[in-house]
Amino acid sequence: MRQAVRTARIFPALVLLALLAPPLRAVPGGRPFTFDDLMAIRRLGDPQISPDGRWIAFTVTTIDKAQNTRNTDIWLVPTSGGEPRQLTTHPAADLRPRWSPDGRKLAFISTRDGTSQIWVMDVTGGEPEQLTRFPTGASGVLWSPDGRHLAFTAEVYPDCPDEMCNRQREQERARSPVKARLYTRLLYRHWDTWKDGKRRHLFVIPAAGGTARDLTPGDHDVPPFSLGGPDDYAFSPDGSELCFARKDSRDEAISTNSDLWIVPVRGGEPRRLTTNPAADNSPLYSPDGRYIAYRAQERPGFESDRWRLMLYDRQTGRTRSLTEALDHWVEELVWAPDSQRLYFTVAEGGAFPIYTVTLATGEIRKLVPTGANEGLQITPDGKTLIFLRHGFSQPAELYRVNVDGSQLAPLTRMNAERLAEIQWGEVRSIWYTGADGARVHGWIITPPGFDPAKKYPMIVLLHGGPQSVWADVFHYRWNAQLFAAAGYVIFMPNPRGSIGFGQKFIDEISGDWGGKVYEDVMRGVDHVIGLGSVDPNRIGAAGGSYGGYLVNWIAGQTDRFRALVSHAGVFNLISMYGSTEELWFPEWEFRGTPWTNKELYERWSPHNFAQNFKTPTLVIHGELDFRVPVSEGLQMFTALQRQNVPSKLLLFPDEGHWILKPQNSELWYRTVIEWFDTYLKAPGS
Repeated sequence: MRQAVRTARIFPALVLLALLAPPLRAVPGGRPFTFDDLMAIRRLGDPQISPDGRWIAFTVTTIDKAQNTRNTDIWLVPTSGGEPRQLTTHPAADLRPRWSPDGRKLAFISTRDGTSQIWVMDVTGGEPEQLTRFPTGASGVLWSPDGRHLAFTAEVYPDCPDEMCNRQREQERARSPVKARLYTRLLYRHWDTWKDGKRRHLFVIPAAGGTARDLTPGDHDVPPFSLGGPDDYAFSPDGSELCFARKDSRDEAISTNSDLWIVPVRGGEPRRLTTNPAADNSPLYSPDGRYIAYRAQERPGFESDRWRLMLYDRQTGRTRSLTEALDHWVEELVWAPDSQRLYFTVAEGGAFPIYTVTLATGEIRKLVPTGANEGLQITPDGKTLIFLRHGFSQPAELYRVNVDGSQLAPLTRMNAERLAEIQWGEVRSIWYTGADGARVHGWIITPPGFDPAKKYPMIVLLHGGPQSVWADVFHYRWNAQLFAAAGYVIFMPNPRGSIGFGQKFIDEISGDWGGKVYEDVMRGVDHVIGLGSVDPNRIGAAGGSYGGYLVNWIAGQTDRFRALVSHAGVFNLISMYGSTEELWFPEWEFRGTPWTNKELYERWSPHNFAQNFKTPTLVIHGELDFRVPVSEGLQMFTALQRQNVPSKLLLFPDEGHWILKPQNSELWYRTVIEWFDTYLKAPGS
């Protein structure tokens, strides 16, 4: 159920200003944030520095709410700062820009011909040229350091030897009136897609064009499925080989294990580098070719084990951990040009700071301590880090900082003009005492124009995962500022299971889904009420995925909330086990299957407490959600209705675990806020 971690805060009375830490930021004046503002934001992504260090290519995604579409184009901005300029203007999506080693061209992925293919364009001008016409589409383009090849990934039929075979199979499937599916093993569907017999393979194609070569034939996916983060494949500095991550296809539904392999670009039998029984991924060669850095977990079957930064010595074959002393997940990594140190981001304390580690001494230093920092890159001279930076009140923009952590400054302000008129809610970070005396973190966001002398209704937002976090990020699906702008104090606790507060804190939710985490949340609510500005009789709670589970659990445990919203929430842990896909998740969290450890599934299943439901509840689900299947939402709504509890069911037939289409998103926000307004706001307030 874990959601992508790139995805949070709270407030309250007369004594509040004295009791809380100084605000992170405050923007006086202006008007409240609206959904149309959210849709109008230019969404920056994927920064890539040119080989000469002068330019940064990046993507900008824009939303057309009226057309219910989004489009992505490629832009350029000088590394030294200056006015960004748009490089592509096609109505199709242009994604993943990657520089040629000589800096003259950009390869990118585009849907210009109706399918996802590789296109190449001269940066100085001219029309892009299509490089691939792969029958099942191409993605994940990567230029070899010698400029001779491009790597990409594609979905193929594993028994097909060439492009012609794949094309024929695709055409036959499209023409056939029979749409039945026949399966003989698990993981027959995943997230929002039914498996159709294809596998993702890693290919190379000559930079001048020609026939693509499948480097990873067979019945397995390369790279493994990922919700984001670093690439799981990389070229060696001389361009002669690729290192990639691959999962064992025999136990896909129950195993988290993946290993690193290498394969010559000319083709041949891949060779395995790692034998760790847990996950190894994100390989990255050092510029001098001596090492491969990568991320690894230790515990098999646990997708939320600590991600360590590992170093494989290609000369000696030895591996060591570089971050054993750092009790936080390593997220992204980049090599210094001299191969003497690595820069990386971690999930820590509701932020994603930037660190560096020196290979010779093992010294770890924090360079950028605050904010959500991602898309980490380094200039060829090794002096400057480039990355995206965002927070609750700031959509992502490009930033730069010296490698010693000095002179942090923005490179782009592409949303500044529109957002200058917004009065944001004030954001504060707090700590309080949770279950067993643990220190628990949370965020508070107050409504614009907050008056500490008044009493406000409060919405408690519960994050998914459960091994995730409410971090200082600008979120598009659970935007706390949008909820605050509707007149609510927003409390976003980071209870047990939240990442960034040590692995022990994460581990303590497994096997205890409604235990300490529930107490952490309830004590947080008490703490915020005690600060004085929240009306204790007008409190609601909402959450998605595990957060939806926790809402369902709360509904059977307490009636202190006036209204609840359960999005993609688990209702019956046993039925969920039989209809979800990544079985390693429930088998770790509940110490086995429902027939080997039924007691634990029963203990923490909200359906066993349905007789206690009294709180008005809005249930939301996407019918294409295979992670938490729609039957969970239907069961929750049925239990509420049969007991005459005020309730509504909002179903999205064209959405999965997340609500992504612009007009669907608008309906989602409007319905949720109207639900809370009905129960938490006095008439005329």
